[in-house]
Amino acid sequence: MAAEQRFAGRVALVAGAASGIGAAVVRRLHAEGARLVLADLQAAPLAAFAAEIGGLALACDVTDDDAVRAAVGAALAAHGRIDVLVNAAGIVAVDDAATIDDAQWQRVQEVNLGGTMRLMRAVLPAMLARGAGSIVNIASVAAFNASAGAASYAASKAGVVALTRTAANAYGAQGVRVNALAPGWVDTPMSRREMSELAAELGVDEAEARRRTLARVALGRMARAEEIAAACVFLAGDDASFVTGAVLVADGGSRVGAAARAV
Repeated sequence: MAAEQRFAGRVALVAGAASGIGAAVVRRLHAEGARLVLADLQAAPLAAFAAEIGGLALACDVTDDDAVRAAVGAALAAHGRIDVLVNAAGIVAVDDAATIDDAQWQRVQEVNLGGTMRLMRAVLPAMLARGAGSIVNIASVAAFNASAGAASYAASKAGVVALTRTAANAYGAQGVRVNALAPGWVDTPMSRREMSELAAELGVDEAEARRRTLARVALGRMARAEEIAAACVFLAGDDASFVTGAVLVADGGSRVGAAARAV
């Protein structure tokens, strides 16, 4: 059965589009008729992906405000509008408050929280001028239920939640909705790297690390990136027309932090 064309005629800018959740969001929006603008730091895979789906590829470092503004300007020049912004660019790091490294802390905040802020700041004027727009920021369940080893990551994602709610209250009356999606463990390249690190910390193989981690998830498995994309696209579209300032948790019923490092 063909996908509904709920985004036909609409322009969506997805940051972090080259892999993981961002790539899954791109595929879902493409299937539903959106015109896509793909932004990512990984220029080569981004270009190949954009060519595959017929989207516009924009190499962009979300920590660089000039690069962000140039990417948004190129998107507006190409399409004249941006209806949807999905902020999926992010990194993860392992650290605790007592031993955290300043440079690592700063990098995680600059990508996860600062990048979200910069893209919102660049896109919002065009949305406000049109009196319409939808922004979905990818947070994490770690923002609410963080575990040891996730100090900088959890703090950055808590900031994304706060930024989302602030913007929702500021711009809702002007036609712009802003929501956040908080996934738990998702089967992506980033989570697979994290699982490998966890296995090394625990002194077990990756299969055992995965078993211990998933024992804490009510559904007993990681999410597929496509499942998170479906939730994201719901928030982005008209089916969520009366939803703003919300944080949709999609963690499979996790009973502890999504980035739990200890058993």
